Formats: sequence, structure tokens, C-alpha cells
Amino acid sequence: MKAKIRRLFHSEQWPVGTIARELGLHHSAVRNALVRDGVPLTALATRRSKTDPYLAFMLSTLEKYPTLTASRLYEMVRERGYDGGPDHFRAVVARHRPRKAAEAFMRLSTLRGEEAQVDWAFFGHIEVDGVRRPLVLFVMVLSWSRWAFLRFGLDMRMGSFLEHHEAAFRAFSGVARVLLYDNLKSAVTQRIGDAIVFNEDLLAFAGHYGYEPRPVAPYRGNEKGRVERAIRDVRTSFFAAREWTDLADLNAQAERWCREVRGTRRHPDDRTLTVAQAFDEERAVLRPLPSDAFPVADRAEAKVGKTPYVRFDGNDYSVPHDRVRRTLTVVATSDTVRVLDGTAVVAAHARSWGKGRQVEDPAHLAALVERKRAARQARGMNRVFVAAPRAQELVRRLAERGGNIGGAVARLGELLDAFGATELAAAIDEAMAMDAPHVAAVRQVLDRRRRDNGQLAPIAVTLPDDPRVRGVVVRRPTLGVYDALKGLKEAGNE
Repeated sequence: MKAKIRRLFHSEQWPVGTIARELGLHHSAVRNALVRDGVPLTALATRRSKTDPYLAFMLSTLEKYPTLTASRLYEMVRERGYDGGPDHFRAVVARHRPRKAAEAFMRLSTLRGEEAQVDWAFFGHIEVDGVRRPLVLFVMVLSWSRWAFLRFGLDMRMGSFLEHHEAAFRAFSGVARVLLYDNLKSAVTQRIGDAIVFNEDLLAFAGHYGYEPRPVAPYRGNEKGRVERAIRDVRTSFFAAREWTDLADLNAQAERWCREVRGTRRHPDDRTLTVAQAFDEERAVLRPLPSDAFPVADRAEAKVGKTPYVRFDGNDYSVPHDRVRRTLTVVATSDTVRVLDGTAVVAAHARSWGKGRQVEDPAHLAALVERKRAARQARGMNRVFVAAPRAQELVRRLAERGGNIGGAVARLGELLDAFGATELAAAIDEAMAMDAPHVAAVRQVLDRRRRDNGQLAPIAVTLPDDPRVRGVVVRRPTLGVYDALKGLKEAGNE
């Protein structure tokens, strides 16, 4: 088709519109083909345009301001008398706008074990524990062999960043001498030209594993083209239309894809090798791993309020009750949350990736209940527990839900005084059977049982806090003696 366009234009001297009409093409397609063939735009004009009188002004303005938008230039030309439409004007500007010359890049090559490239990639969102979380991919590619390590995760925190590095080093059985980073916040905190401030945690990590962290130059994506091509390969060849059950399953599939699909491809620089064979050669010259691991984790200070919990990433984690009103340190990895008081670990929990969860250690709750029980014994707790033994279970369940233990025991004592031990014990049993460990539920059961028995609700009587009064037992007298006296009186009258 291009040859036919050239022949009709040069040999037959057909204008652009005639060629387009006869070949069934749009006139812009014909014009573009001829421009790419070296025909000047002035030779392609088939009819006078409304922009012709303003073309010199447009060209001089675009030469001075190459990035000026077509809409602004359109307004400037309209102020000078142009009455044409914006669409045609925009097409004319596109044809005449100065274009930056194409830049050529040198093909970069590295030695075995010399360099690896690192980057993050975003893959949408997933739901974890009822919460929408970002799905991100950490990628590290050995530059010589093109062998890749992939690890999907749920955040881009510094702890996760370094944790993925360690997993990659273990998978490679070594460390490259230089790691290239894009200008990630995880790697570079400040940069002005060649003045670079690295993240202190990354510098300490790099020093431990003996490699040089090196950021690529701004706007020089070709310097880390291997990792960018790997990410594009993951999107098209691995992730598209893939089904998986959870994050562990997705990472297992990614590891298998790197080994069985990507690893079997031919090496781009040496077609006699596969990527896996090249990796075997490169692995032999990587720097060995140190004997000890670097402590990779996110660290954050957390204040403990009146309740014994610290908050991290939207969830509450229990701590011993004697740590309330203190500032502790949370150290979190992808699967564990530890809480430190100074250097002492006071709590350790499995990490929750949900939101608004309470993650609790039963020992912490048991200690809190025991402390509350000891504090309340002198004010009637033992009396309630002796009268209704299952009240202990109700108080424990209430403590697990963060309820007020002291207030609950005080109200149970009032119910004990008003209804008696037998009724209180029966009502607590019924409330616990309904999975309603609340004093209000116990009170409702007591009122219902009294109504069912045809009795009036008791009148609350406030007694002085005097053991001589509270210890008095009032027994209901028998009325038989009055009947006997009445009988004697009636017999005397006879």
C-alpha cells in the first residue's frame, strides 16, 4: 500500500485527497505515509486552509514555547481573527509542533554476579479478612542471567521491603555486588541532582549484606530495563487470567512460573543457554550470605491507654495489664507483631491483616481478671460468687469483651440482695445458656421469672453499709399461733 501511495503521488501527480478516495483511505493516513517518506508538508497542501494566514505566527510561537497547549494557542489565534473550529486547528498544531529528537541508548551489559535490579509494582486490590488491601509485587532480577525473584504482598512498608530482600537473597543463595533502585521512597529519602540521601535502614541493611545500593538517574528507565521488562512479563504472561486462593498460593505459583516458564527461555545475549542455566553460572559468583540475618521489621511507638492494648495498622493487640499508661514499641513483620518495653518482649501475636480487630492473648485477659477479682474481693465479689458460682464465668466473659468488671459485680450484689441467691443463680444460668453474659440480661430473666410466679417486683431498699445490718437474717414467722388463739377465743364464747 505504501508503494502504491508513493507511485500515485510521485509518478501520477495525484493529490492527497484523490489518492485517499481511490484507495479507500483517510486523507491523514495518506499524508502521514508521504511525510514519513520524506515529502515536505508544503507539497501536500491540496486546498487553502483557514490557518494559512496564521501559520507563521503559530510556528514562531511553538518554536519559542514548544510545550504550549493547542487550546491556549487556539485562543491566541482567535484573538487575532481566526474563526475556524478547534478540532481542525488542533490537527494543524499537531503536524507543525516541534518534536524532540529521538534519543539513542547504549545496550547495557554487566558481569556475572555484579548487579541486580529492584522495583515495586501495583496489581490492584484484594480482600483480606474483610478488608480491601493493595496487592503489590516486589521484584528482584539478576542483571546478567535475567533470573527473577517475585514476592506478592499487602504493603510497601520498609519492613516488608527488607524482608523481601532477604527472601530473594536466600532464593539466589547469594547477593549481587550492586543493587539498582528506582528513586523509591524506601531507598532514597532525598535527592537533588547527584546529591542523594539514602534511607538509613536500607544503608544498615546493605552494610550487613555487603552490597552497594545505587539509584538510577532520573528519567533513565533504560538503566533498569531488566526489572521493568520482568514486571511487564509478569503482567502479561503470569498474572493475566490467573486464579489463586490466597497470597501464599499466589506466591507459590509465581515461584513455579519463574522456574518452569521464565527459566526455560533462551538467554537474550547467549542463545546457547537458558535463563536457568545462566543463573546456575551466575549463582556461583554471587557474594556469600552472612551467618546471621538482619533484623527486618517495622518499628513504631504505641501509647497504651486505660485498657491494655496497643494499636498497630488499624488493629489492637493485648499487652499485660501492668503496662497501661506507658509508651511501648511495636515490632512487626508480615506474620508476627511483638511488643517491647525497652528491650524486653512483653507480648507476641500473629499479625492480623484486617481492620478494627482485637488480637488478644488469653493469659493477658486471665491476669487482668485475676487482678480485678483481687481488687473487688473486699467489696462483695466473694459474696456474689459463693451465692451464684457461675457468676465467675459471667464476669470472665464480660472481661474478654472489655466490660466493666467492678460495676458488674456491684450490680450482681444488688440483685442478690433483692432476689436472693437461688433466683440469682438460676437467672445467671439462663443468661449464659442464651450466650448473653451481661448483667442486664440477668435482670431481665429475674423480672420475667417473678412475673411468671405472679409476684410483684421488689422495692429497692438502700441499707447502710454496716455489717450488723447487712448480716441480719429476717425469717418469715408462722401464722399458725394466731389461728390457735382464734380457736381458743371462739371456744370460750361458747
